[in-house]
Amino acid sequence: MKIAVAGTGYVGLSIATLLSQNHEVMAVDIVPEKVEKINKRISPIQDEYIEKYLKEKELNLTATLDAESAYKDADFVVIAAPTNYDSSKNFFDTSAVEAVIELVIKYNPDAVMVIKSTIPVGYTASVREKFHCDNIIFSPEFLRESKALYDNLYPSRIIVGTDVQNARLVKAANTFAGMLQEGAIKENIDTLFMGLKEAEAVKLFANTYLALRVSYFNELDTYAEVKGLDSAAIIQGIGLDPRIGTHYNNPSFGYGGYCLPKDTKQLLANYHDTPQELISAIIRSNQTRKQAIIEDILSRNITCVGIYRLTMKADSDNFRESAVHDVLSGLADAGIQIVIYEPTLGVKAYLGHPLVSSLQKFKAISDLIIVNRMVPMFSDVMEKIYTRDLFGVN
Repeated sequence: MKIAVAGTGYVGLSIATLLSQNHEVMAVDIVPEKVEKINKRISPIQDEYIEKYLKEKELNLTATLDAESAYKDADFVVIAAPTNYDSSKNFFDTSAVEAVIELVIKYNPDAVMVIKSTIPVGYTASVREKFHCDNIIFSPEFLRESKALYDNLYPSRIIVGTDVQNARLVKAANTFAGMLQEGAIKENIDTLFMGLKEAEAVKLFANTYLALRVSYFNELDTYAEVKGLDSAAIIQGIGLDPRIGTHYNNPSFGYGGYCLPKDTKQLLANYHDTPQELISAIIRSNQTRKQAIIEDILSRNITCVGIYRLTMKADSDNFRESAVHDVLSGLADAGIQIVIYEPTLGVKAYLGHPLVSSLQKFKAISDLIIVNRMVPMFSDVMEKIYTRDLFGVN
């Protein structure tokens, strides 16, 4: 099969790497530096398995700036272009996805397009109608930051949404799922085929549940802190109930990253004519948690706060919607001096706050150091550390 992948972020590059083990893949991006790096087998994003596979595996993968050359002979075009939800305007920006669709229809109208980008429920059907093109299906991704290829190699499930009334597209959905199974290491992967809207809903509801779980344990942790209780003991006691489990229970400053913030807001927008209380409460809870963290830090009567890493997770280079951004802004608005240690940024300041390149200097000048996830390098200044990391996992 000849496959084109539009977009080389976490979603696009991980799927391109996976499929290029067995098929000819051309990855399209608009950033020359990313294209150059991929063709030199250097990952432009931080992901252990992508880095390893680019260096060590025989991959039939070429990156290009030339969309026409990638799309014109492709059997499948996987669309992993960025999308974003603006809650103030109740608007989901899917312009990058539609730009790809327009080009594919122009250069190769027979290609089957598989949308991997996060989209609202009903979007795939709407673009099929808008562009008078049936050759568009949807397959949600369930990837973690910095573990995107790993999660494609060992997927929890494969889901493809298709037009169940169209035998050709049902066959195409099966072919695409088969390629994902073929590239994976895990065997006997649960694979589901369903309608387009159902597949879109799976993605939004799955991530909103994860946001709910994060928010639940964060609110538990806030309560324990205020009441002087042992948060870890309570969480461990709760988790031994097999219906709850001991996974995904480590408190943080709030959920963030590529998917959870925009997916929860998008799902809430989809509820505009449907009764609900819980979905909006999850979003409010995340803001409340960050405000509680800010107030707790301000109560400690310190002058200079050090922010260790702007990323959401360890082993990640993604700053998008990181909860620490809101904490940083809240402290700065209250007059607290902020210094930042972020080795992935090659600048001297971020949002007007100085970046300190020396870790020792950073430790010395900070009265308090905010660390979302603990790292061993702070063992010598534990008295300065502020974290809600109880179990040492992301």
